[in-house]
Amino acid sequence: MSRYAIGDIQGCFTELMAVVDSMAFNPLCDELYLVGDLVNRGPASLETLRWAAHTKGVSLVLGNHDLHLLAMAAGIAQAKPGDTLQGVLDAPDGDALIFWLRQQPLLIDLSDVLIVHAGISPGWSLETAKTAACEVERALRGEKWKDFMAVMYGNQPVDWAESMSAEDRMRFTVNCLTRMRFVTTDGSLQFKYKGERDQAPAGIKPWFDIAARLPLNRRIVCGHWSALGLMLRDDVWALDTGCVWGGALTGVCLDSGRLYQVAARSQYQALFD
Repeated sequence: MSRYAIGDIQGCFTELMAVVDSMAFNPLCDELYLVGDLVNRGPASLETLRWAAHTKGVSLVLGNHDLHLLAMAAGIAQAKPGDTLQGVLDAPDGDALIFWLRQQPLLIDLSDVLIVHAGISPGWSLETAKTAACEVERALRGEKWKDFMAVMYGNQPVDWAESMSAEDRMRFTVNCLTRMRFVTTDGSLQFKYKGERDQAPAGIKPWFDIAARLPLNRRIVCGHWSALGLMLRDDVWALDTGCVWGGALTGVCLDSGRLYQVAARSQYQALFD
């Protein structure tokens, strides 16, 4: 058995199939983890979701674009410029795919690896991260999931406290696990700057560079940050290499570190997000 992970797909289904083929992924015995943002801005979100939903051995965590699709399905969010999600909502199996997407986790713990879309709050222990993720997952899977969608958006609060209201606690969790790139030097969330790591303003750092970040005893495998690009260091593997922007789609064997990359067939979107 081999374990693999693939970075942000964003509807780039042709490139996904090329990476999977290069891995010689065997759904009968291998495990493949998708680090979120399966959909949006690329040309084939519907095909990507169908493949992930119906292929044995494939697991995933939700990313911010996946949550945006759920919010659109709930009638909470409107399409944004560059969105390519309407085909999912209009598909004959669209409702089934939305239900399936709602069942997916925000965090996967493999005992030696944590799979997450954006990152883990520097102030979270492993137990806190898993508990916080489970709270959001329960809300997404429940009958009142649309109520959660209605309060999910927003940049506050920027600091974690278990004494917060459930709405604030879950919003903070979503922002950490699916949106976070930089934090202040004391670990508070910030969303104004999301560009190149070496051009960051004073007073903020990538979430994984905070000196006081609590140890998790896991390698974190994530995506989300196309401006960061591929980063493979002992504690964090970041796999978003901007396929939808004309870069590449990247996969990795979690056991050996072997890389699998396929260049984008097109520059589907013109600007970094």
